[in-house]
Amino acid sequence: MSNASSSANVLWFLPTHGDGRYLATTTGGREVNFNYLRQIAQAADQLGYYGVLLPTGRSCEDSWVVASAVAPWTERLRYLVAVRPGLQSPTVAARMTATLDRVTNGRLLINVVTGGDPVENKGDGVFLAHDERYAVTREFLNVYSDLLAGKTVNVQGKHISIEDGRLLFPPVQSPRPPLYFGGSSDAGIDVAVDTVDKYLTWGEPPADVADKIRRVRAVADKRGRKLSFGIRLHVIVRETNEAAWKAAEELIQYVTDETVAAAQKSFARMDSVGQQRMAQLHGGRRDKLEISPNLWAGVGLVRGGAGTALVGDPQTVAARIKEYQDVGVDTFIMSGYPHLEEAYRFAELVFPLLSLRQSDNVTELRSRSQIGEVIANGHEPLVKQVSQS
Repeated sequence: MSNASSSANVLWFLPTHGDGRYLATTTGGREVNFNYLRQIAQAADQLGYYGVLLPTGRSCEDSWVVASAVAPWTERLRYLVAVRPGLQSPTVAARMTATLDRVTNGRLLINVVTGGDPVENKGDGVFLAHDERYAVTREFLNVYSDLLAGKTVNVQGKHISIEDGRLLFPPVQSPRPPLYFGGSSDAGIDVAVDTVDKYLTWGEPPADVADKIRRVRAVADKRGRKLSFGIRLHVIVRETNEAAWKAAEELIQYVTDETVAAAQKSFARMDSVGQQRMAQLHGGRRDKLEISPNLWAGVGLVRGGAGTALVGDPQTVAARIKEYQDVGVDTFIMSGYPHLEEAYRFAELVFPLLSLRQSDNVTELRSRSQIGEVIANGHEPLVKQVSQS
């Protein structure tokens, strides 16, 4: 297809809301402290991931504080952190953005999040309806982007008024760090096509993602704008398909029917169209979790937001990734449980099968390092050729 992306950027995930070997249980759970998050970030940096996503919301540690603390311990890794229209002043957010971009020497990416849980929104002092939140987002991003581009802002909007707004210290990236944005509703798409650089979707089946991309592109084309596209997915990759599916079942082995029912009740109150689409993929049922070939919705039984995982051996997972590339996706934000080990597993098993745009993200080694353990104290380990068929 003409929309195909021949190479991709792959990001990983910093689990600031918790991590473990299994979902919905303390069994196999981990303490997610600074040292653990730093470990994951350093692993992602060394392995050559383009960046890491830090989630946002009251269930998470603050993404800005964590990124600021962890970034100095990495060299090339980018940090995708959230601005929150309605929760932040656009001028304060612009200053934070410019500062973190400067501190990290241009390694900041921005995730624009409007918030899809009315209960959480009210806890944060936001009482606006769904479409009104996107109206705030539009006003916010207009001011925010102008400030980062070096403009002086004077605006009297419905929701935001600014007099003599300006930045004294610009960001490293020009005119500003890239803006990522996810919103499946008409109101979300309407704002996205005018204001951001990369449109994100959660992991729906490839045909549904293709329809969404066509829909967004059609609106963007009418307005003379071009967006790129990214997807948020979990991944469960093992040496064989059988082992991968076994790992998927083990991940939810402690999830009870009561836990699923409680989680789905919480998701039902949300006015996020993307979350509604995620929930509809499985309907809270365990018996039909493979919703398209190798796309498994088991994570979404209890986890909000990204609820699907690619499951299979390395060649299968790579093939499914390429199917998304064929419909126009060029950025993949991946994760797996637990996130430290799975960062290694995914990079080691799947990266060799992909064409990655991020090769310049890998720090050059100053000297040759041993790969694999030396055999019998005197023989180098065998080099296995990875098939890309």
